[in-house]
Amino acid sequence: MKKLIGWGLAAALALGTAHAQMISIGTGGTGGVWYPLGGAMANILTKTVPGMTVTAEVTGGSVDNILLIRSGQSALGFSMVDAAWDAYRGQGKFKEKIELRTLAVFYPQKNHVVTLEGSGIEKMADLKGKRVSIGSPGSGSEIIARRVLEAYGIDPDKDIVRQRLGVAEAVNALKDRKIDAFIHNAAIPIPAVIDLGASPGVRLKLIDHADAVGAMNKKFGPLYSAGTLPANTYPGQRGESKTVDVWAVLLTNSKTSEKLAYDTVKTLFEKKPDLVIVARDAEYMTYENQFSGNSPIPFHPGALKFFAEKGFKPKTK
Repeated sequence: MKKLIGWGLAAALALGTAHAQMISIGTGGTGGVWYPLGGAMANILTKTVPGMTVTAEVTGGSVDNILLIRSGQSALGFSMVDAAWDAYRGQGKFKEKIELRTLAVFYPQKNHVVTLEGSGIEKMADLKGKRVSIGSPGSGSEIIARRVLEAYGIDPDKDIVRQRLGVAEAVNALKDRKIDAFIHNAAIPIPAVIDLGASPGVRLKLIDHADAVGAMNKKFGPLYSAGTLPANTYPGQRGESKTVDVWAVLLTNSKTSEKLAYDTVKTLFEKKPDLVIVARDAEYMTYENQFSGNSPIPFHPGALKFFAEKGFKPKTK
């Protein structure tokens, strides 16, 4: 878990009253995409915005990031929109409503159900009775993994031998045959899964699960869509894989100052090519995608000010 910012400084930053803006971005585990992307963002913001010092922090993922934003210990954080929607409504893992605001819609994340050739797992139903990691505690991956499994009639608490590992740990456990499969949601390609595919003596296998989308949206709302992992996304990957997609967003607190929100969004969009180098799916961070219904969380006024300057506003109902 990240080093915590003192309450007084955190409050000052949110209100825009601190002279030195020392802020952090909640990201994810070291084997995923959010941590290196957050590192690139921190570097860009620190170098570009006068007086702003930003660090990227390793966290459990979406749920942890949202809780850190709520407490004032992080100013910014990544989340998948399903976890953010639960937090905004005070449901699921969140006991009370959290006043989140969207700064930017980034990209659709792809859910991965990963196993190895020869594991005996050919389809989702084959996960029953197997040792399966559904993501680290505090991650959005755990939320979507549970929902995918339930859509196939698999109770994650009873029908599998459940593990709760980050993606890097899950890859190592799969290599060592300590688990049979893992589920992880991220932008592609996931560095740890690249490592798995390139490892001698193993051949990764991705399990199709896009059929879960209908049941998931019926129960949780229109948060998910069917997607595709193209062939050769990972070393040794045979053919494309049908996935569940969910959008990733950058969030902040409703109390964050308009200036901080505006400066952050303006800088990230102006430096977007630098972000694409780190995470190619940052290409999806377009002006058009901001207001295409990809985030159910209201935008921060500072973000809306920047988008309006570029000629983009939320669609009126």
